[in-house]
Amino acid sequence: MARIFLSAGHGGFENGTRDPGTVAGGTTEAREMILLRDLVVGQLRSRAVEVLAVPDELSQVQTIDWINSRSRIGDVALEIQASGASNPSVRGAGIFYIAANNQRKADAEMLIMSLLRRFPQLPNRGATPDTATGLGRLIFCRWVSIPSMLMELGFLTNPDDRLLIQNRRGEMAMGIADGLETWIRPRAEPPTPSPITYRSININLNGGIYEEQGVLINGNAYIPIDLVDRLGIDLSNIARLRRVSYKNIVYVQAIELRDFQVLVTWDNANRTVVLRSNIQPPAQVGKIMGAGITTEVQLMMFLRANNPSALTVFPDIAKLYREEARVEGVNYDIAFCQMCLETNFLRFGDNIRPTQNNFGGLATVGGDSESASFASARIGVRAHIQHLKAYASIEPLVQELVDPRFRFVTRGIAPEVDRLGGRWTADLQYGTKITALVRRLYELIQSAS
Repeated sequence: MARIFLSAGHGGFENGTRDPGTVAGGTTEAREMILLRDLVVGQLRSRAVEVLAVPDELSQVQTIDWINSRSRIGDVALEIQASGASNPSVRGAGIFYIAANNQRKADAEMLIMSLLRRFPQLPNRGATPDTATGLGRLIFCRWVSIPSMLMELGFLTNPDDRLLIQNRRGEMAMGIADGLETWIRPRAEPPTPSPITYRSININLNGGIYEEQGVLINGNAYIPIDLVDRLGIDLSNIARLRRVSYKNIVYVQAIELRDFQVLVTWDNANRTVVLRSNIQPPAQVGKIMGAGITTEVQLMMFLRANNPSALTVFPDIAKLYREEARVEGVNYDIAFCQMCLETNFLRFGDNIRPTQNNFGGLATVGGDSESASFASARIGVRAHIQHLKAYASIEPLVQELVDPRFRFVTRGIAPEVDRLGGRWTADLQYGTKITALVRRLYELIQSAS
């Protein structure tokens, strides 16, 4: 009988310290998710569905190991979380699945709709590929060996979502259980003792059909490691990369190539994984000083795709970033994506208002509580570009200084995006989040070409 593994996000120990997750409104994400998880487990068991609750003292990596060591063919896994956001108005439930997997996307859409049928008070944030998250990947969707997804049940930092999570657990648990029961039922037949076989798929590489085939495992496209080697890609630096040996050939997940500037999509009609390499030379993706490759229209497309109303207030923002960055020799693709991260695609938040024209989260001098303000959008963009140049280069500025904190930066301390983490913000993964946005930008323009 197929089983469900259910994990309550956070609560375990990370680096020897218990991880509470998001803390807001006198409670923690770990507490709320454990209480909800226990109700879901009870619901499923009352329906004669076998469910295994992941122990709460485990870290995320230990959770994945715990599932992988016990799972078998036909099982599924779900982790539930309640996120936090800097803007307390952000709310709603959503679910994340591994990118380029149409079956998992369909499963995700079914799960979120099952929740919202029971619980329509929660706004629907939809089913989203893990490549669209801040870090560009979710290890619960990647490292778990059985089909797995991560569900966000609202934002603990939003008072309305928090109230629902705390006071309507029973209904929420029934909605989650409905979806999980539907997900597991088609898998309920015991696996046959015959040898494991995987369906073959074609590989389209840069417009042509590759002579070798890949395989489909749990709805994920796997390609031969020999093809990866021929592309000149070294996967040894990807932690816990899953390799599958099948008929004496080693395969890896095609989606892992995304981190090496390969566009990965799925052609369902032709059962083909589509790979387009060399979207952008890897050496340039993380270098702050340099030239961008996008057009003004492409930057506007990216912004509008993530916030349809983004250009209402700042219609010339793409033009300004290209012009100001070129003057100082800064890569405008990186600067623009950093702006998207800092402002949540020009939605801003409580800490910075649109009228401040502060697109890089710049502070004032002297520790004032309010962030810096600039007279116009152009001057705000210029200040952002200058601050980036301060970190990335020792070259002098071309234009008149407008960045209030330029002189406090140790010049050239962070020539790569990854080195901004812990400096521009306290978030050590800050640079990784910017890089993930740059990759999404390049994927968008490549898929549109």
